[in-house]
Amino acid sequence: MKESELAFWQKMARHYTKFMDRSAPLYAAVCERIRPHLSRDMNVLELACGTGQLSFPLSPYVRLWEATDAAPAMIQEAKKRIGSSRLHFSVQDAAHLPYAPESFDAVVIANALHILPEPDRVLREIQRVLKPGGWLFAPTFVHGGGRLARLRTWCMERTGFHVYHRWNAGEFVSYLSMHDFWVVEHALLGGRVLPLCCAACRWTPPEYLAAQDAATVSE
Repeated sequence: MKESELAFWQKMARHYTKFMDRSAPLYAAVCERIRPHLSRDMNVLELACGTGQLSFPLSPYVRLWEATDAAPAMIQEAKKRIGSSRLHFSVQDAAHLPYAPESFDAVVIANALHILPEPDRVLREIQRVLKPGGWLFAPTFVHGGGRLARLRTWCMERTGFHVYHRWNAGEFVSYLSMHDFWVVEHALLGGRVLPLCCAACRWTPPEYLAAQDAATVSE
């Protein structure tokens, strides 16, 4: 993330929780899509957690929820709220994570891939820290087309918010698939102007699939 964009999120942090309250029904719907895939024995990493819109409601259902954001002010605001003992917040760069390979059973990155100039780098780090067969939950705003959608994006960018990738739902699913994520399910949530594609994927490294194929043949 560029320094100017990080500065934008630093400035937004103080008001971010209240600002996101208007999207509470949408985030509740995202939680309903993710929750069935979680279990008590899972270690989960969340990237771009903001002030904890998904971290707080979902962390009680897993063993560990490591919530991270590149903006220190966002983490400071998140830590002011009371959460589960399983929930831990830290400042991290999603493209350079400090965790060992295959540390997590699932990774969550909500509404961030489209605003990153190089999301491929982040996906590679996600793949590194995910266990083979692990889950990636990537609810992401996509573009529904039309004048009103373009106008809304234009207005948001005037504030310093920048969108690098204007995927529609099909393009976003294809993008994840091209990076060896098996999209198990996806659903469009929210309104027509700025819909959110809630994608649940499994990390399927080529060598993992090759080993499975070899085992099947030997049987």
